[in-house]
Amino acid sequence: MTLPADQLALLTRIANALERLAPPSPAAIDFSIADAFVWHAAPQGLSPVLRVNRVDMALLKGVDRVRDLLHENTERFAKALPANNALLWGARGMGKSSLVKAVHAQINKSLPASEALKLVEIHREDIESLPALMNHLRHAPVRVLIFCDDLSFDAQDTTYKSLKAVLEGGIEGRPSNALFYATSNRRHLLPRDMMENEGSTAINPGEAVEEKVSLSDRFGLWLGFHKCSQDDYLAMVFGYAAHFGLDEKREIIRAESLEWATTRGARSGRTAWQYIQELAGRMGRKLDV
Repeated sequence: MTLPADQLALLTRIANALERLAPPSPAAIDFSIADAFVWHAAPQGLSPVLRVNRVDMALLKGVDRVRDLLHENTERFAKALPANNALLWGARGMGKSSLVKAVHAQINKSLPASEALKLVEIHREDIESLPALMNHLRHAPVRVLIFCDDLSFDAQDTTYKSLKAVLEGGIEGRPSNALFYATSNRRHLLPRDMMENEGSTAINPGEAVEEKVSLSDRFGLWLGFHKCSQDDYLAMVFGYAAHFGLDEKREIIRAESLEWATTRGARSGRTAWQYIQELAGRMGRKLDV
């Protein structure tokens, strides 16, 4: 049946209006141009990162056990074998995000360029767009580590519920070529007082707490990072100094680095790195990272 000209014109205008309102599809990405990308939620798309800010695996001291576990999990994923989403939680400045980036680089050293594992960072504030990112990667011709640094939620934030479904609970499930790694200072990604308040005010306290804990349960691999000892801290400092050829006397480095940690109230990999930057600056040396 042929529609009258006026009805056909009306339908055409409606179709054109709907097309203008629809969000544009993300542009196809050439994954061969880089090994790392950053996801942008609006407008949706991936930007290549040609030089990743990371340190060599050998420089990460005091995290041997978690390093080996994460490396093994990532290696299995790169070989298309079963692997778990991973949550790296614990003390600040102990190299959680550095380890993810170092493991990614280490794995790629053993792979041909055509099979390189891709690293895609999604920012905490864009976590609500994770389903869109997953769909974007579902049919990509590469294997992808999706990485979110410093992931946590506050009492007013409900996006953790959508994250739960995306990781394991949705109908489509997580794409077989994508794995999710997150770092957080909190084991359950939520503040303790939020969980306790839910438990004390809910009709069924057990169910309220279970809902919160079930988010971290979506991560099959939990890797805990704890405050380092003085020996571990000094091993980090001397490791950095040797790697960058900072040939100051050991007793001076030891005394200064311990004082540096004391004035900052913490011993950690971050504190060690900050001291090394101070030392290299005073010596007029550049740090090629």
